[in-house]
Amino acid sequence: MHHTTDPNLMVNLKINGIPVTVPGGTLILDAAKKVGINIPTLCYHPDLKVRATCRICLVEFKGQKKLRTACSNEVWEGAEIITNSKIVRDTRRTVLELLLAEHKPDCLQCVRNTKCELQRLAKELSVEETSFISAGHSFEIEDQHPAIVRDPNKCIKCGRCVEVCQDVQQVSAINTAHRSAEFEIGTPYHQKLDQTTCVSCGQCIAVCPVGALYEKDDTGKVQTALDNPGIHVVVQIEPAIRVALAKEFDIMPGNITPGKMVTVLRRLGFNKVFDTRFMTDITSREAAYELFDRLCNNGVLPMLTSHCAGWINFMEKTYPEILNHLSTCKSPQQMFGAIAKTFYAEQSGISPEKIFVVSIMPCVAKKYEGARTEMSASGQRDVDAVLTTKELVKMIKHGYLDLAKLEESEFDDPLGISEDDMVICGSSGGVMEGAVRTVYTELTGYDLEQFDFEAIPDLEGAKEADINIAGQVLKVAIVDGLKNARVLMDQIKQGSSKYHMIEVMCCPIGCSNNVRQPFGTTAEIEAPIYQGHKSPAVLTLYGKFLGNPLGPKSQELLHTNYIPQYRK
Repeated sequence: MHHTTDPNLMVNLKINGIPVTVPGGTLILDAAKKVGINIPTLCYHPDLKVRATCRICLVEFKGQKKLRTACSNEVWEGAEIITNSKIVRDTRRTVLELLLAEHKPDCLQCVRNTKCELQRLAKELSVEETSFISAGHSFEIEDQHPAIVRDPNKCIKCGRCVEVCQDVQQVSAINTAHRSAEFEIGTPYHQKLDQTTCVSCGQCIAVCPVGALYEKDDTGKVQTALDNPGIHVVVQIEPAIRVALAKEFDIMPGNITPGKMVTVLRRLGFNKVFDTRFMTDITSREAAYELFDRLCNNGVLPMLTSHCAGWINFMEKTYPEILNHLSTCKSPQQMFGAIAKTFYAEQSGISPEKIFVVSIMPCVAKKYEGARTEMSASGQRDVDAVLTTKELVKMIKHGYLDLAKLEESEFDDPLGISEDDMVICGSSGGVMEGAVRTVYTELTGYDLEQFDFEAIPDLEGAKEADINIAGQVLKVAIVDGLKNARVLMDQIKQGSSKYHMIEVMCCPIGCSNNVRQPFGTTAEIEAPIYQGHKSPAVLTLYGKFLGNPLGPKSQELLHTNYIPQYRK
């Protein structure tokens, strides 16, 4: 048996008698897909390293007694693979029955019901019950974490969460322990998840094939507020979420417009519906003036963006010694809450105590962020509840709304500002790019037409750019994923960083790869327009209420400081 791993050499083999030619090094799993054969998997995930622990993907080789895993074995010249023989089918069913015997059987109450990979496999392999006796374990469900619930009773020990937490994010809040029958997925020293290095990124939830990890559900809390006639409930939402909604409801993405999302939220009972992008423009403006102040007054550089909640958690727990590099700007979500319960309350004549602020946000880390004790600049909790896209889907289904047939509505004017000539910018870009453009305009009097990012050599998920501003070169960088961010943070610790500003997003490929989306979906990345500093709504808010960026009122409501939480 000779394996050819050279992708430049082609390998000829047969799968279920069908000839197929693929490059050397191709996995059996991928070779089978080329001829229209899907081999079932469970522990396998395309974005993670191969673990081959579940054995669901076992296949047979002609002339060999030993079955092999399709997710971890490469094809070879002349191989004859059988993916649907009796021994393969029986073995897969036996493996699945063993997994089910260890799995808590309460599908109707499970958050992953109809979206569970184990449930799907049981249906595909016609396994309705297990012939094995359950071990009878009963573990405590961990729900102390402000954003994530962990149910060990549902864990099938596939290792996906361990892989994404340790290798992809390099947080190591989840690990493996013991061997053989005592093998388990847990946390270091059996700590509660909220006591570990967990940053609430939610990537463990995104890769979990069952209901062992899931985000806390705040729909009941929000519904209670909506049902109370004495409470004024306002909501902020990112329009790009409509792409995930379209997939969940099997509607063409273009048929769910931002206007239809506004109508959906109004039908659900929200009193006011606001576009989060308005507050992103405010965040960019505050960050721009903070960067300008640091550049002119020998401030701490590089300045690190602070709008990603998971990233902030990571810095507080892993790099407490360089927290002063973080921007003091709150995230758009938290700025919205503070303004809603101050300026909006004044404009609308509603007592702040009667305003309930809801965010429909990119990730579960936003739940953690909203619950932080310091996020109460208005004198009370600024954001009362945070919903993910999946929770919004749940509310829409409970309301029996037909998204395809709903009319369009307009977002409410930003925080009650009403001017005939007001136009909100079509879309806000990244906070860093918005800040750089604002600094450029303030210093030169001109708009920054274009600047291009280039990949940072030997650092996946990162790019950099040099911007010439009045003869001075501003060096900036963008990086996605905590594993990649560590490289740039270590440079700062060593005093070798060359940048003036760095934007970091906690999750690989940014928010489009987060748990906010219904299972199996990704978010659309929209073409941005980076002129938020010109928005009449932004300028009006400053003129009527905030005063100057970085001024006393802005500092009070829109800025904060971060403190060390944990040191490895």
